[in-house]
Amino acid sequence: MSTLARIDLDDTPPLATLSEQRRFQNAGRQHQRLRWQAMSIAVAATLALLASTRSDTLLRTWLAAQGTALLIVALGLHAASTVAAWRHAALYPAPPTPTSDTAADAATGRSWRARLRAAWRALIENAQRCARSNAMRSGLQIGALLLAACVLLPTLQGSLDGRLAAPILGRYAMAGAGLCVLLAFVLLVLERATAQQTFDESPEASALAPMLRLALLSLLPGAGLLLAWRSAPAAGSAYAAAALCVLPAVVTAELLLRRLLSLLVHHRGSVEPALAIDSAIARLLQWPPRPLRQIGDELRTRLGIDLRHNWAFGYMRRALLPVAGVVLLAGWLLSSVYEVPIDGRAIHERFGQPVAVLGPGLHLTLPWPLSRRRPVENGSVHALATIVGSNDDDELDTSAAEDPAPAAANRLWDAAHISEKSQVIASLAGERQSFQVVNMDVRLIYRIGLDDASALAATYNSDDLPALIRSTAGRVLVEHFASLTLDHVLDTRREALARDLGARIQAELDAVDSGVELLATLVEQIHPPAGAANAYHGVQAALIKSQAAIARERGRAAEESNEAQLQAAMRVDRASAGAREALATAQATQTRFAAEQQAARSAGPAFVLEQYLSQLSQGLKGASLLLIDHRIGGAGTAAPTIDLRAYNAPTATTP
Repeated sequence: MSTLARIDLDDTPPLATLSEQRRFQNAGRQHQRLRWQAMSIAVAATLALLASTRSDTLLRTWLAAQGTALLIVALGLHAASTVAAWRHAALYPAPPTPTSDTAADAATGRSWRARLRAAWRALIENAQRCARSNAMRSGLQIGALLLAACVLLPTLQGSLDGRLAAPILGRYAMAGAGLCVLLAFVLLVLERATAQQTFDESPEASALAPMLRLALLSLLPGAGLLLAWRSAPAAGSAYAAAALCVLPAVVTAELLLRRLLSLLVHHRGSVEPALAIDSAIARLLQWPPRPLRQIGDELRTRLGIDLRHNWAFGYMRRALLPVAGVVLLAGWLLSSVYEVPIDGRAIHERFGQPVAVLGPGLHLTLPWPLSRRRPVENGSVHALATIVGSNDDDELDTSAAEDPAPAAANRLWDAAHISEKSQVIASLAGERQSFQVVNMDVRLIYRIGLDDASALAATYNSDDLPALIRSTAGRVLVEHFASLTLDHVLDTRREALARDLGARIQAELDAVDSGVELLATLVEQIHPPAGAANAYHGVQAALIKSQAAIARERGRAAEESNEAQLQAAMRVDRASAGAREALATAQATQTRFAAEQQAARSAGPAFVLEQYLSQLSQGLKGASLLLIDHRIGGAGTAAPTIDLRAYNAPTATTP
């Protein structure tokens, strides 16, 4: 790197001396050319940065990377045009500006239009003088770099986080790639023209060429990435887009730091300025790369330290390759020593073939890549939910006993939970078969088997073990609940259901030789969906009320039936008793009639008289009688007499 002797105008060099130097001779043309180039590239960079804010895919990262690279080139060209403008002004100084008094005297007697034109010209000159000031230029450059950093860094983080998806550009991919190649060709021509300039013609060309190479390194891979987004998202698109942003982001950070530190340095206007936008990282973009030589040139240029004749540094330079080779060889041999942690295992692969399962401790194998070790879990227990997107066992419950219950303990039916999975079950609507949907939270506690065969199977038979377990469990759940109704599912004990599901899932995993040991199956909850939970509660309440009403009506009907049966039995009993009594009375009457008939035949008239008197005495018993008889109490008639004689019962005479 050549050293540039800065010109100080205070030393009053003759104009002939300045005109002899080629950088001053071409300063005018360089200023005009660099200014238009900077303006054109700045417009393209601005359009790319603005367009990046309108996209929500990886195209946003791509546009931000291209815009930042072009902005760095535009700032470098603008800084070079500023230096060229100073040289042109130093070689062709402008006439002294008249003072305000002189301008006022000159404007006196002129028309108001002339005075207005003079005022407008003075305003334009002051604005240009302000724009040419070092503080204003530094502020604009820092603002532009900050804007690029604010656009680039969030997009880079979004690409690495996976929040930005790869776009499908279709036919626009060819147009975008063609535009990138066209712009890269223009920048390549500009880079070649800049690199061909000698140090005497343009000292800033050695700093501008690496910036143009930076833009080329961003545009050409960017064109290939656009072609990859033509039809389907390619694998690793996010990392490819993020890789485009790395170099522009690093160079932007370096330039921003340089400009902020330059504010602490006083710049005299009479001294030839240096290039304000210069990147040491961008200077490394050359072939063959010589980072040590560049560091030595920077030390010699800026600090006056020449390391080329230092014996110690020369010896270090000569011994660097042998020492580096020995260190690399020792490091390669040390790659054969492998330590297995006490809570882990490892599978030893020799030439790509698994040969053994290594236990905890130090092991000596062949160096890499002749021998490789794959770490395997040794008894680590995992909790896996059957739905994709849940936190599984990554989120630990750290709440204390007095703290509010964690969100994982919420088992209410009125809200949907992240670990719940919707499952279709059978339903019967009248005489037609249908289906229903229930939400269930089923978790699987598993680990890799402790034997060597399980470790080998879990490593080589499955690329994504949690996905295999989750898909197997999902298939078993679908098969198990396809023939069950909601009432059957809710009435089944969870322990029995968990045992049945665990046995079936373990059988499926063993069938594919997964090497997984299912320790437990947890059925946390099963309920209707959150939107239908209230309706299900209402249906269940109505069902309970209807069953209670049916039971009450059945009891009332049984009570009335029993009462009717009691009344009927009482009436039957009373009728039977009345009939028996009437029959007995009839039988007694019949017997008495038969006896009286026999007595009448035996006694004759006496029995008839006796019956007459008996009936008469019964009929007259208790009655007040008034006997009227002409034979009782007549004149000359004897007084009534009472016959006290006793007569035996009449007996029938034998004829």
